[in-house]
Formats: sequence, structure tokens, C-alpha cells
Amino acid sequence: MATASSIFAWEGKDKSGRKTKGEITSASATIAKNELRKQGITATKVSKKGGGLAGLLNAGKKVTPGDIALFTRQLATMMKAGVPLVQSFEIVADGMDNPSMRTLILKIRDDISSGNSFAHAIRANPEHFDDLFCNLIDAGKQSGALETMLDRLAEYKEKTEALKAKIKSAMNYPIAVLVVASIVSGILLIKVVPQFEEIFQGFGAELPEFTQMVVDMSRWMQDWWFIVVAIIAALVVAYKQALKRSKKFRDAQERVSLKMPVIGDILDKSCIARFARTLSTTFAAGVPLVDALESVAGAAGNVVYYNAIKKVKVDVSSGIQLNYAMKQTEVFPNMVIQMVAIGEESGALDGMLDKAATYYEEMVDNAVDGLTSLMEPIIMSFLGVVIGGLIIAMYLPIFKMGDAISGGG
Repeated sequence: MATASSIFAWEGKDKSGRKTKGEITSASATIAKNELRKQGITATKVSKKGGGLAGLLNAGKKVTPGDIALFTRQLATMMKAGVPLVQSFEIVADGMDNPSMRTLILKIRDDISSGNSFAHAIRANPEHFDDLFCNLIDAGKQSGALETMLDRLAEYKEKTEALKAKIKSAMNYPIAVLVVASIVSGILLIKVVPQFEEIFQGFGAELPEFTQMVVDMSRWMQDWWFIVVAIIAALVVAYKQALKRSKKFRDAQERVSLKMPVIGDILDKSCIARFARTLSTTFAAGVPLVDALESVAGAAGNVVYYNAIKKVKVDVSSGIQLNYAMKQTEVFPNMVIQMVAIGEESGALDGMLDKAATYYEEMVDNAVDGLTSLMEPIIMSFLGVVIGGLIIAMYLPIFKMGDAISGGG
């Protein structure tokens, strides 16, 4: 098996004696110098990239689905330009900012260089490349249309990641604001309200009920804030562990998420878009429908659609038409079923699925934009009530004292 390669930064002089620098992929610094010498460059300094504090910080950086999408797009571009496969890996690896992704690409390149197929090399990394990706690469290699398949895969990955990012941003915004509001409220109750309480004690008068309630809440928070923080942290850890370890818990959450108001509709449409996009990509690649449905089920992203697609696969295997099998599940909307029926009758199933995917992706985009627009005034109102309420509670006794002085005058 080939030796694993690394990225080396070099400085030196070219044939004309001019100073130059760059990066090179090689198994060692010595081999890198020899390779540079063949190119007419006399290297004065060759050092492995990733050293120092920046290297330590980046060393543990995970490979993200976005990295895989970028890798697929760049590899498709290289292959279309006629660059040989192994050399394409080297060029793409050089352009990767994530050291972990660079290492993964070079590992695949070394695997291919040692005689294994592209599909075999990526199947050796199932944590980064799912069955769908591997099956499509295999189909592209066997049909002699690897460049076209990589292009389709890149488009599929880019659209899928864009859809995920859109939904995630819609979810993260209100959560981030609520967290900030909670922290600010906690600081006000623990640090600011006690200062006002000392002032109120000097008044010698009974506090308004609203102010007294806030003062009591402040005293409770001062005594028990660490317990509150510990409980929240424990709940977050327990939730993450339950998601990680319990399939029943994950399935229950996914079912409940589809029934949530507003958010559920967005998630539902995104599942339909993902189903249509994945099935369109696999079927267009020449993968048999039954095998394509197996890959699509894994990419569904929700247990409700996973079970429905599995049932569709069984029905299609027994000779039932795809549109009728989808209708039997009572999960897919009529519009998608009708488009699939038209696609089956006209022999253009992949094209109709592609149109359905585009339509639902646009629906998700519009729904997310609408949700964001709706959430902004609601969140601002919430912040105004919570933060503003605490401030008003603190100033109420001062206002009352001012009224009493004015009345007495």
C-alpha cells in the first residue's frame, strides 16, 4: 500500500534565480525536495503544513458534509477538464482548508494508487460517504460516465446542504435569542436587582406586588442559580445522549417534529424535497428503481418517511407501480404522486422527480423566509416583555415615591 502523503510548504529559487514559494503534496520532506528539483526549483526550506498553534487548533477539525460537497464539486470540475483521477485528488487536496478533509482525500488517492477502485476507496470511509454516494460512483465508473455522475452528485450534495443550512438557520435564530435573553435575565436577577433591593430597604415603604415578586425571584436565583445551571446542563447532556443511544427516542422525536406547528410543515416539505431529489439523482444514474429506493430510504432524514419508503420498495418489488405504492402509504402529498404517475407514463420519471424536488425546495425556502420574518417581531416582543418587565419592576417604587413627593408638595 502507498505511503500516506502530507502537504509541505516550500520556499526556494527557480531556474532564473528568482525567489518563489508554494505547497506540494508528498510522502516526506526529502521526496518533496526531489520532486521540486525535477521541476527546476531549488528548495531552501520545506516544512510540513499544520505545525504551530494553528495546526493544533485545526488538527481535530471534523470533516463536514459541506467539505464532502466541495470535494465532489472540485473533483467533478477536474475530471471534466480531462485531469487524470489520481492527479485530480492531489489538486483538490491542495485547495482544502480543512486538514482532516485533506488527509481523507490523500488517503483515498493512496488507496486508488495501490490498485483499488474509486468506489472501494470511498466505501472504506462509511462515516463520510453514505451508500448513496458509493452506489452512484460505482454506477458512474461501470457506465464510463464518472465525470457526469460526479457532476450530478455535486449538484445533489450542494442542494441538499443548502436546504439543511436554510432549515438550521431558521431553528438556530430563535434558540440563540432565547439563550441570550435567559443569560441577560439571569444577570439582572443575580447582580442588578440586589443593588436596587438595598435602595428599596431605605424607603421604609411596602414595595409594589410586581417589584416584590421580582425581588423574591432574585433572592431565589441568588441561592439556587448553580442548581438551575446544573439541571439545564444535565438535561442538555441527557437529551444528546438519548438521541445518540436510543433509536426509539430519535424516532419519537422525528415523529413529533413533523406535527409541530409551522416548523413541522417545513420539515415535512424538506423530507419530500430530499426524497424527490435523491430518487431523481439515483434513477437518472441508471440505478434500478428498487435499489434506488433502498438508498433513498437511508437519505430520508425522518423515520416516518424512512418507513414509508421501505414499504414503497417492498410494493414496487412485487410489481406495483411507484405512484400507487406511494399513495398506499398515505404520507406523500397528491401533487408528488401525480407527478410520479406522469413521469412513469411518459418514461421521464427522473425529470418529473427533479421538478418536484425543485418545487418543494422553493417551498421550503419561502416557508423559512416567512418564518424568519414572523419570528423577528415575536422575539422582539418577548425580549421587550422579559427584559423591559424586569427594568420596570425595579423603577416602579422610585416612580411611586416620586408621585408621593409630588402629591405631598
